[in-house]
Amino acid sequence: MPATRILGLSAFYHDSAAALVEDGRIVAAAQEERFTRKKHDDRFPAQAARFCLAQAGVALADVDYVVFYDKPLLKFERLLETYLAYAPSGLKSFLTAMPVWLKEKLYFRKMLKTELASLGGGGKQPPLLFSEHHQAHAAAAFYPSPFAEAAVLCLDGVGEWATTSVWTGSGNRLTPLWEIHFPHSLGLLYSAFTYYCGFKVNSGEYKLMGLAPYGEPRYAQRILDHLVDVKADGTFRLDMSYFDYATGLTMTNARFDALFDGPPRKPESDLAQRDMDLARSIQDVTEEIVLRLGRTVARETGMKHLCMGGGVALNCVANGRLWREGLFDGIWIQPAAGDAGSALGAALCAWHEYLDKPRMPVAGDAMQGSFLGPAFSAAEIRNRLDGAGAIYEEVGDEKLLRETAEAIAAGEVVGWFQGRMEFGPRALGNRSIIGDPRNPEMQRTMNLKIKFRESFRPFAPSVLRDRVADYFDLDADSPYMLLVAPVKEELQIAAAPGLFGIDKLMQPRSSLPAITHVDHSARVQTVTRDTNPRYYALIDAFRSLTGCAVLINTSFNVRGEPIVATPEDAYRCFMRTGIDRLVIGNCVMRKRAQPTIEQDEAWKQEFALD
Repeated sequence: MPATRILGLSAFYHDSAAALVEDGRIVAAAQEERFTRKKHDDRFPAQAARFCLAQAGVALADVDYVVFYDKPLLKFERLLETYLAYAPSGLKSFLTAMPVWLKEKLYFRKMLKTELASLGGGGKQPPLLFSEHHQAHAAAAFYPSPFAEAAVLCLDGVGEWATTSVWTGSGNRLTPLWEIHFPHSLGLLYSAFTYYCGFKVNSGEYKLMGLAPYGEPRYAQRILDHLVDVKADGTFRLDMSYFDYATGLTMTNARFDALFDGPPRKPESDLAQRDMDLARSIQDVTEEIVLRLGRTVARETGMKHLCMGGGVALNCVANGRLWREGLFDGIWIQPAAGDAGSALGAALCAWHEYLDKPRMPVAGDAMQGSFLGPAFSAAEIRNRLDGAGAIYEEVGDEKLLRETAEAIAAGEVVGWFQGRMEFGPRALGNRSIIGDPRNPEMQRTMNLKIKFRESFRPFAPSVLRDRVADYFDLDADSPYMLLVAPVKEELQIAAAPGLFGIDKLMQPRSSLPAITHVDHSARVQTVTRDTNPRYYALIDAFRSLTGCAVLINTSFNVRGEPIVATPEDAYRCFMRTGIDRLVIGNCVMRKRAQPTIEQDEAWKQEFALD
């Protein structure tokens, strides 16, 4: 019997992606940004879809269904109802949005079929299906999880109407329980502060989370008193008189400015203590809402496990607090929790719910470590490096691991490019920049000379799963870098008194200073032999050499650039930055051996700042 293939798509808002499922097994998934080199690319994911089809060795004509991740007409209904509810406010926004909807999006099915035709292959196109937005989030969160049944909590900006949704999952079925609707949105509340603190919405929220520990929560009560009414069960309503996103072209308004004593911070300007305090305040409020919702979900469903999806589920600090609350025996968070992962969720919806197919038992989860993108053979790597003019040495595995571990221990920063590319926003050991976490200068060096980004941004540790409890107050799986945990107390260094704001950055907080944030926490990735044997072997080689079973792991890119996808991308990033050594497959490049290139700062303009 021929396999049933389902292509899932997300597009036209942010983080477009494609995913291919074959008889319920995830074959491939990737974000469009990795191919186009435009971060958060929202266009039709043509290149990502072509990759997925190529990975399965099929053409579009061999696909049985194409599924889109939301229902555009329901979204149009929400836009119209919102404009009517707030009339005559929002006229400018209405006049901006309506021509696009009337010209393109009301004829969405036709537009989608035209885009699909561009994928080639000829023949009749597969039937086109649509999931609801939060249904796709819930499906991406539950169906690949390791749990036979679980509660599911989805939190994001907005889909069609839902901004928060609660489900139960059992077998191959998801049952919706309740929702909170637009404009009352935890994701949009957090994004409002992202905007107000001078960062880019739908891109800079993780910066706000990283900035929070430098501040004090002196605005938290003001947020609760004026902006958001939070009930004991975690449900909430926003006072929309402070926000502009429902009808305007910005997130906040003059009343919001007055509440927080001034206008928004200008992007790229110096950070003030107020910005840090605002970040800490909204982070604390977000965590409190997530905790209350978690308690309610545990009480109402009686489930022992929780799955999480939606962009707010990428807030790993809130996730860590929820885990430590002990409400559930296990929590599993979709590694591509935002809209990109909804391409996968849409495909899984069709397989399990539309076609009523059972889930297949797998060891661990079904995401395969989230290594679902392109890989390159040894011959392809050589050909591509030769084409780029790289000078490299190809070595055996034993020498590769030993010499790379020695280089890291000696203070080198290494670009590490192996196997299949990660799906989702995190580099998990295949498209990573790695370094020694014991080096007190490494955080600033990697931020300023390699990533070209703000010095306060923290780095994550990759740790052998069987050694995680030696370093962190966490004895659980965290394969996707989505839980923050405290560094073990015996490894911590007490903070010097009287430090405020960014002055805290220069104070080592543990014996692993490069991965320890100013509040003695770290965003932990646990690594196992089963999921990523090569990365595990490298960390283990570093452990054998130094006694330390932890490496710094940050994504292989510079600020504003998507994570590298090809050997050419990696070599280009290597040559433009302070990375000392590049390892692609078994090919090793040392910076000093490469052809001299004339450094031109203009290349940084290729990527819009995030």
